[in-house]
Amino acid sequence: MGKYQHIQEEAYEANLQLPKLGLVMFTFGNVSAADRDLGVFAIKPSGVPYNKLNPGKMVIIDFEGEEVKGKMRPSSDTKTHAVLYKHWTKIGGISHTHSIYATAWAQSLRDIPIFGTTHADHTTVDVPCAPPMDDKMVLGDYEYGTGFQIMNCLKEKNMSYEEVEMILVGNHAPFTWGKTAEKAVYNSGVLESIAQMAWLTEQINPNAARLKESLIRKHYQRKHGPESYYGQ
Repeated sequence: MGKYQHIQEEAYEANLQLPKLGLVMFTFGNVSAADRDLGVFAIKPSGVPYNKLNPGKMVIIDFEGEEVKGKMRPSSDTKTHAVLYKHWTKIGGISHTHSIYATAWAQSLRDIPIFGTTHADHTTVDVPCAPPMDDKMVLGDYEYGTGFQIMNCLKEKNMSYEEVEMILVGNHAPFTWGKTAEKAVYNSGVLESIAQMAWLTEQINPNAARLKESLIRKHYQRKHGPESYYGQ
């Protein structure tokens, strides 16, 4: 077994879930899987159809964004992943999609309001939308800057990346993360469902109220709190 084979296989399997879950169209998305001890991550090669992937095609990158191993060009979002891995030391997977509903909210430059318990099962706050980056960043190292765009948004909203594992990048699309690549993809699927339900909620009732605080806390704590009782 090669030195990086485990994360190449993890990244490969996670990437295959994106089209299966209806979260990507063509090649619009990527997932990476990190090994903290080795200081590297495996990421999808750029522009390669999902049905043409295999573990060996996953490109190995260090947390500075430098290529360590690979025969193909890595995802165009690689530097964004590298920035997040470097600064957020407790994540092991990142997922980026252009899923329809979450991307529509990102294009609207709106946070996704917390309307119901499905949302509260996963986070206690509105899903944040990072404001568009300024022209200097756009014309500079764009993908590197996107990583800071994400981190700065959470910092300004006083949110922890360990508790909020999803974000909308304004005018762009969603990013999610987790302790594993599998969890990052799970969060991408959850985010898309939350986005769709929130949009439908506003169509049915434009004046719908946010979920009350007692229900937010109850649903989040029963899954994630010290006395959680959801699951086996």
